[in-house]
Amino acid sequence: MENIDIMLIVKHIIIGLVQGFTEPIPVSSSGHVMIASEILGLGEQGFTFAILTNTASLLAIMYIYREDIVRLISHFFLYLKTREKRYNADFRFALYIVIGSIPAGVLGVLLSDVIADNVSMTTIAVMLFVTGTALWLIRNMHGKKKDADLRAKDAIIVGLGQAVALTPGISRSGATIISAIAVGMKQDTALRFSFMLYIPVSLGGVVLGITDFLDEPNKGALALPYAATFLATLIMTYFAMRWFMGIMKSGKLSYFTYYCFIVGTLLLLFY
Repeated sequence: MENIDIMLIVKHIIIGLVQGFTEPIPVSSSGHVMIASEILGLGEQGFTFAILTNTASLLAIMYIYREDIVRLISHFFLYLKTREKRYNADFRFALYIVIGSIPAGVLGVLLSDVIADNVSMTTIAVMLFVTGTALWLIRNMHGKKKDADLRAKDAIIVGLGQAVALTPGISRSGATIISAIAVGMKQDTALRFSFMLYIPVSLGGVVLGITDFLDEPNKGALALPYAATFLATLIMTYFAMRWFMGIMKSGKLSYFTYYCFIVGTLLLLFY
């Protein structure tokens, strides 16, 4: 029986905690995983690792929004079947999630190889400054649009924001929440729509990447570290998401502006 590398497992747990904490908040989880991997001496994490951590975060977020997901899916089909007015708002919200998922879905398939190339600490630093600046610009916006007030153009704009977040270092949650608030959504609607958009795109990424995961040559050797990473990411994403929901209610998004500027500056100075 091979010796178990405890330090390798510990390092993977730390990476999982970093991924889980940064996935829901507007600071770029992929950028922070790259930073943590560099500090811990693990090197660049591959596509298999990204699928693993993304799946863990996805499951945690789906659990949090499980009631919304069930309601939206059931009311979507009930409206198609009955055309009853009481299902219309949820039908349109679900339809806008589909529409908003298209830009990132299409670009993700077409540009997946390009996106993964030439990612550096400088790139991450610059994108953190971009994210921080955008968060600063929308810090005082208080929209009035609720779920029932959304239109297709709102979904397209937020969807384009999610597509922009395919750029390494740009936060997906940040780009979509910023876009949603910019088009006039209330903060709770912006948060919900942002993470509803996250679900289909992430599911698509998992499905498209499952072959790469199964073909991973080091699966056996990395089974324990990967299992530890998955569990750490799952648990941390759940608590980080709950915490971030509270931040959104209090309207304190500007805190993340300062964080992005500080981390971006440190990266430019020391890397």
